Amino acid sequence: MYARSDISKRYITDKERDRDVLDLAILGLLKEQPLHGYELRKRLGESLGSMWGISYGSLYPALRRLEREGSIEILGPGATVAPIPATGSLDGDRAAARLRVSVTASRRTRKAYRITELGTARLHELLLADDTDDDERTFAVKLVLCGHLESHARLALLERRRSALADRLARARRSGGSGDRYVRSLLEHRTQSTQRDLEWIEALIAAETRDEPVDRPKGATKS
Repeated sequence: MYARSDISKRYITDKERDRDVLDLAILGLLKEQPLHGYELRKRLGESLGSMWGISYGSLYPALRRLEREGSIEILGPGATVAPIPATGSLDGDRAAARLRVSVTASRRTRKAYRITELGTARLHELLLADDTDDDERTFAVKLVLCGHLESHARLALLERRRSALADRLARARRSGGSGDRYVRSLLEHRTQSTQRDLEWIEALIAAETRDEPVDRPKGATKS
């Protein structure tokens, strides 16, 4: 059982972490190009996948906060933003065409956002933060955006992840013999998944060490 103070501290920590991850994702996408709220939400969903559903109720308060902080700014009327890509299916393309008409009709009332110099500094601060916890979402977003970092910083990020996975694997192996066969089966599955993740990270580290070229998004920092 957690004491009340422990629960409060844990809640605040989780809330702050979620805020930082959302800020990181928003700033990273706006570093590539200015975007409307709709395009931001769509691309956030693509970046984070099923790990985190982004609602307008969480996105727009974050945008307002980042604007107040000076990390992003609103573009003037008539600003050009990213086009909505084709989906590859007839029904999807028809829906996208209808959406383009809607976007054109309401362009005067839609806000497009872009990152500022202060926001770029904040982006790098979040990317370089030495996270002590083993959080899947934080690492996933950082990995998606690590093309904005120099090689040594990307390597440090991957090595921290390797250390976290190695610790997780060691704990899983220590507890692998407890429980009935179903519990053991689940523990074995988790152990194997962690081992595969660790091998994947090792391969990324090896590629980074060999200084293989990285396909950088628009606006990324050159290593």
